[in-house]
Amino acid sequence: MIKLENVSKAYKGHEKVIKNLNLEIKDGEIFGFLGPNGAGKTTTIKMMTGILEIDEGDIYIDGTSITKEPTKAKKNIGLVPDDPDIFLKLKGIEYLNFIANIYDVPKEEKLDRIKKLAKEFEMEEVLNDKIQSYSHGMRQKIVIIGVLLHNPKNWILDEPITGLDPKSSYDLKNLMREHAKQGNTVFFSTHILEVAEKLCDRIGIIDEGNLIFVGTLEDMRNELKQNASLEDLFMEITKND
Repeated sequence: MIKLENVSKAYKGHEKVIKNLNLEIKDGEIFGFLGPNGAGKTTTIKMMTGILEIDEGDIYIDGTSITKEPTKAKKNIGLVPDDPDIFLKLKGIEYLNFIANIYDVPKEEKLDRIKKLAKEFEMEEVLNDKIQSYSHGMRQKIVIIGVLLHNPKNWILDEPITGLDPKSSYDLKNLMREHAKQGNTVFFSTHILEVAEKLCDRIGIIDEGNLIFVGTLEDMRNELKQNASLEDLFMEITKND
């Protein structure tokens, strides 16, 4: 479970970009985080994962404060950032071993997971190549594999589908569903509203740092009195805001 309590953030010399955000993502659900460009999605994710300092309020990962016990909280998080261009000088296998060692994944378990995930995402043949030689989609895949290695309870994914080929996108969505079915939490941001409509149990919409909607697609249809697609409802609710 992930819980945000009265969270606010302002960059130096600017107004608040996140304004008193309250949100609870439950165990066993896939939660989609939507909003226009610049709405505050990535800033929120960076605070949830301890990358950015929280100015006001707090965030709890399975009851552990990200501000007071960051190391403990981060052990229960798997983050896929919006930019996969990291550790480019390492080979794919070096990166995966590095991530597994950070999270104390046992050696035999590590080898099995790397083998299984590399096969699933069709990365077996390039694990000995440097990440800088990978395409954007391949870099996205290696980061996703790294996240899945230590099997964290809470997945936090920032635009995870972007750049993936159709098969890898399909596989990732199935992994997200399976993870949630096991009583875990999946939180992901996306601009692909069709994916959010099909995949999410609930969605939240943020606009100009304010959370303007939280609920199911059916809740949104009832609120707006429209039996429309998520895309149409999203355009309507952000226009009204």
